[in-house]
Amino acid sequence: MPEAKLKVILLRHTPEPEETVAMAARLCYSPSDIETLKKRITKKDQKAFVKKLMNMGHMSPIEHASFTFAIEGISRACSHQLVRHRLASYSQQSQRYVSEEAGFDYVIPETIKDDPELKTYFEEFMAKAQEAYNHIVKRLNERGLQGEAANQDARFVLPNACETKIMVTMNARELLHFFRQRCCLRAQWEIRAMAEEMLKLVKKVAPTIFSKAGPGCISGPCPEGEFTCGKIKEVRNRYKEMFKG
Repeated sequence: MPEAKLKVILLRHTPEPEETVAMAARLCYSPSDIETLKKRITKKDQKAFVKKLMNMGHMSPIEHASFTFAIEGISRACSHQLVRHRLASYSQQSQRYVSEEAGFDYVIPETIKDDPELKTYFEEFMAKAQEAYNHIVKRLNERGLQGEAANQDARFVLPNACETKIMVTMNARELLHFFRQRCCLRAQWEIRAMAEEMLKLVKKVAPTIFSKAGPGCISGPCPEGEFTCGKIKEVRNRYKEMFKG
């Protein structure tokens, strides 16, 4: 059972997302017909206008830009957090229809990986979970339950560490909210690492929309109040370094 590695791919996104956002916003204030408006938008750089929208807090137009990610190498513990963001679409690999008999990959937290005794204990537990899963599937097969009929009950012994694969689609406004929450140092480490990889990808295709994306403290006061990590300066410097140039 190999250790899972995080991988995030931006599969698709709205073509020319910032032009689309600009068109949606200008439509609100323009008497022009759609074709005329489209020609005006495509002939002019829209960065300044989109930046103005963001500064004004006029956020509804950015909902017209959407982004679809393929993510693998995350744990079920991470995906349970991810799907709490309800303004999104998800398609996740099924433990009912996909058998884990050949061996499930899993995620090991760094705190456990750094402790040799804990790492060995963790890996032995994963092996026992695999053994239990395979034993249950075999016994259910012997009783005439095959495929998903066996998998759906055997999966009850699989741990939260078990690796999963998922496709996620969010619009730009929801992504900004997602990054604000999940890039925060107080977010769980695994979903934070995933969120930062997603942010790196969308910044390349919509740099103006996501120019200030990230944890809330990089563009204003910490929104966590008394629960602040107290490391605003370090976080800001890290994001400057991450996205410099």
